[in-house]
Amino acid sequence: MARKKAPAKKSAKKKRKSPARKKARMKRKAATRRAAAKRVKAKKAKASKTPITKKLTKSGILNELSMAADLTRKQVAALIDELEGLISRHIKKGGVGEFTLPGLLKVRAVKRPATKKRLGRNPATGQEIMIPAKPASIRVRVTALKRLKGMVG
Repeated sequence: MARKKAPAKKSAKKKRKSPARKKARMKRKAATRRAAAKRVKAKKAKASKTPITKKLTKSGILNELSMAADLTRKQVAALIDELEGLISRHIKKGGVGEFTLPGLLKVRAVKRPATKKRLGRNPATGQEIMIPAKPASIRVRVTALKRLKGMVG
């Protein structure tokens, strides 16, 4: 016995919305967009004046910067990565040896000379000890500049 096919479903006709309804919907959308823009603007103004009470993670920093600069998080992340590369090229071997973020901080590569092994004293017991030799090395020194010092006080 052969089965009969089920009858095809009738396609529902799309109802056309009246122009007045469409206009009203567009007005509501525009109003919500304006309200959202006002909230973002108010949040930006509030954020720039109030101190941050909890330490921000990298994600938090990216969110704050993207909101303040009207950029996407990807753009801010790319900017921070480029800044890292720029600092690296300045302080690496063969570079200038110094990078300044104007007004905020200065990053320098400082050469530390090698030390010979020597005799010293244990400050707790007064017993003589041998201090081992250390090879020459390069360290990174970061110095706060005027504006950064002014932010603290």
